[in-house]
Amino acid sequence: MFASIEETEDRLAGQGYIISRETATVVHLALQLKKPLLVEGPAGVGKTELAKVLAAAQAIPLLRMQCYEGLDETKALYEWEYAKQLLYTQILKDKISETLASCDTLSQAVDGIASEESAFFSDRFLVERPLLKAIRSPDPLVLLIDEVDKAEPEFEAFLLEVLSDFQVSIPEIGTLRARQIPQVVLTSNNSRELGDGLKRRCLYLYLDFPPPEQEARILEAKVPGLDRKLVRQVAEAVRSIRSLDLKKPPSIGEALDWARTLLLLNAGRLGPEEIRQGLPVLVKNPADRDQVLKDLGRVLPAQPKEA
Repeated sequence: MFASIEETEDRLAGQGYIISRETATVVHLALQLKKPLLVEGPAGVGKTELAKVLAAAQAIPLLRMQCYEGLDETKALYEWEYAKQLLYTQILKDKISETLASCDTLSQAVDGIASEESAFFSDRFLVERPLLKAIRSPDPLVLLIDEVDKAEPEFEAFLLEVLSDFQVSIPEIGTLRARQIPQVVLTSNNSRELGDGLKRRCLYLYLDFPPPEQEARILEAKVPGLDRKLVRQVAEAVRSIRSLDLKKPPSIGEALDWARTLLLLNAGRLGPEEIRQGLPVLVKNPADRDQVLKDLGRVLPAQPKEA
C-alpha cells in the first residue's frame, strides 16, 4: 500500500511505468478505499501492465483471470473433483463397511455416515480457480480480471456479487469469506458497454495513448542508451502514426520495440529509412503499412535547419 499519491506515482515509475498525476490519484484512491479499479481504453495503452506493476511495486503476487466468450462461474471460481471423490469412496469402501457394521438400524447407519461427511466434502476435492484463490489468500495480492468486456453479461452479473461481498457459496462446503480484500483491477477494451452495476462498484480510470512528452519518458525509462533527441523524435513520430486512419494504431509496447530496433541499428536520426525499417514492429496490417508509407511526410519529425 502506498502512503500518498506522490509515492504511488514514484513507486510505479520505479517499475518503469510512467503515469500522470491524475492516474496516480485514481490508483491511490482505489487502494485506500479498497475498491476495484476499472480501467478502460484502447488496446495497447498499458491497462494490463498497470496491474502487473502495481503488484511488483508492492512485492505482492499477481493473480490473472483472462476473460473470454464462454467464461462461466465454474471456470472462474472453482471446480469440484467428483471423479476423485468417487475414487476415494471406492478405495475406502471396506472402511465404510466397518463403520456401518455396528449399526443396528437404518437411522444409525445414516448418522454414522453423516459423522464422516467432512472426509468426503473437504478442500482435497476442491480445485481453485483465480477468483476463489484471491478470496482465500491469507496474504495481500492483486487480482487482474483482464478484458472483462469479452465475457457475457451473465458473467458480469456474477462478478457483481463477488466484488460486493468478497464471499462465495460452495454447496459442498458452505460460504467462504475473504480473509483479506484483494486489490482488484478490471480492464476493458470497450468492445461492449459494461453494465452500470459493475461500474458503480468500481473506481473508473480511462487510459489513452500518452502525449509525446510522457511517452518519451517511458521510452527513456525502458530503453536506456537511446539518444535523448532520438527518443523525442520517436515519440513524435509514433503520435503522428496513431493520428492516421489505421485499423490498429501502434501500442506503447510496439513503440518500445521500435526504439529498441533503432538502438540495435545504431540509428542517430529518424529519417524515411529508419521509419521503413521500423514498420514490421510498428504496424501489423498491410493496409496500415501502406497508409504510413503514403503519409510519410506527416510522420517524419521536423528536422532542425542547417546553421
